[in-house]
Amino acid sequence: MVAGNLDRAARSPGARVFGRRQMGPDEQLREREGPRDECGVFGVYAPGHDVARLAYFALYALQHRGQESAGIAASDGGEITTVRDLGLVSQVFTDDKLRALVGKAAIGHVRYSTTGSPHWENAQPVWRSDHHRLALAHNGNLTNAVALHERLVAEGVSFAGTSDSEIIAALISRHPADAVSDAVAAVVPELEGAFSTVVLTTDAVIAFRDPYGLRPLALGRIGEHWCVASESCAFDIIGAELVREVEPGEMIVLGPKGLQSQRVAASPRRAFCVFEHIYFARPDSILEGVRTQVARRRMGEILWREAPVEADLVVAVPDSGNAAAVGFAKASGIPRDEGLIKNRYVARTFIEPGQELRRHGLRMKFNPLREVVNGKRLVVIDDSIVRGNTTRQIVGMLRDAGAREIHLRISSPPIRHPCHYGIDMSTREEMIAHGREPAEIARELGCDSLAYLSLEGLYEAIGGLRSEHCDACFTGEYPIADTERRKVGKYALEELPMARR
Repeated sequence: MVAGNLDRAARSPGARVFGRRQMGPDEQLREREGPRDECGVFGVYAPGHDVARLAYFALYALQHRGQESAGIAASDGGEITTVRDLGLVSQVFTDDKLRALVGKAAIGHVRYSTTGSPHWENAQPVWRSDHHRLALAHNGNLTNAVALHERLVAEGVSFAGTSDSEIIAALISRHPADAVSDAVAAVVPELEGAFSTVVLTTDAVIAFRDPYGLRPLALGRIGEHWCVASESCAFDIIGAELVREVEPGEMIVLGPKGLQSQRVAASPRRAFCVFEHIYFARPDSILEGVRTQVARRRMGEILWREAPVEADLVVAVPDSGNAAAVGFAKASGIPRDEGLIKNRYVARTFIEPGQELRRHGLRMKFNPLREVVNGKRLVVIDDSIVRGNTTRQIVGMLRDAGAREIHLRISSPPIRHPCHYGIDMSTREEMIAHGREPAEIARELGCDSLAYLSLEGLYEAIGGLRSEHCDACFTGEYPIADTERRKVGKYALEELPMARR
């Protein structure tokens, strides 16, 4: 048995759940002012393979999608064993823990909390054994989570945590259908919002996607077997091949009969999150048939066409602005150089800097190179601005390093509205672009000029149609009816009576 505290669910027969109760990395990330990564999911059915190790490396590739917690559940045909904990994938798992995860199928999850606190109880995969034994991992956000939670509590259902993922698990686990796949087919129409979900049963992996396809989910093949993941980069690391995307409203079952597909919800329209192309997905992932790195370079090229400026040097805000900076420099002919150096391990420390070092704040993450930027007219490229706190400090640091002019170019439209589908953004009032024009924002940030990529330019870059995407964070036009009225705050479930037992 793996050392660690035993989850309450593990007191039921047929389940083992291990994890330590420790402080999470939420404190590490408080200074980050951009949109928070949501979650990443993975599932594989591959008898004869070390499925736990496959899941580990797939999650390692998906680490950018969530750094609060990680977990893997495996099934050997009779028992479901889960290991989950707060921390990065490399912090949560050891060889001993992976060896405890024996089976022919596994699912995995990396989390940034968009509903529920970053506590151990909310780490995934979640486990339930009501009518069906299962583990579940979910990327997205249910907009009717509060209503579903209140209904289940009224029916006598208790919850270990406060995430909407546990609500989905409870609905499926309690359903009277004989097969879990039939339970999923019956439950999906009850869910509203974004959900790309993987479920592990004793003998199969079931994956399903919301009818709008808001969050990504891809299908891959590893030898003669099948796997699913939030992004194709998870397939590359384990030697799997990207086959296609799971369709909106589709349920697929990976099991002894191979791959089975069923449409479980009608799709009113496609509404894939366009921000995945801009920010969330890894540069080497393929979304909607387009390599993310290529699309981001196009954004930079079009940004030059839309907002040219006389300058001496193109500088990216690493790593988010790297690809667009390459495109901007190529299209403009302006040289590109590394004017800002990023410390990629800044989010790995639990040690607070203390009052003496706090004023240096952002230098823990970025440091300008005076020899590169001194006396230069800079074009500074980033992919987005939310509150503007980090951007304002970057401008100030570059000024202090001797930059003569600073022209900000952002490879997305202005973010003016919150996301209710699985991205943790600020409120409208906190967003620097809310109610402001670029010239006013530029004055507030202290730069010489500011320009954003247009919405039309964005869709040109990804080669997609606006009618098939969600761009509500830019436009305020939410694809699902009543989203604004039924929106769920991150801690909404914790504020309900009887939310926790």
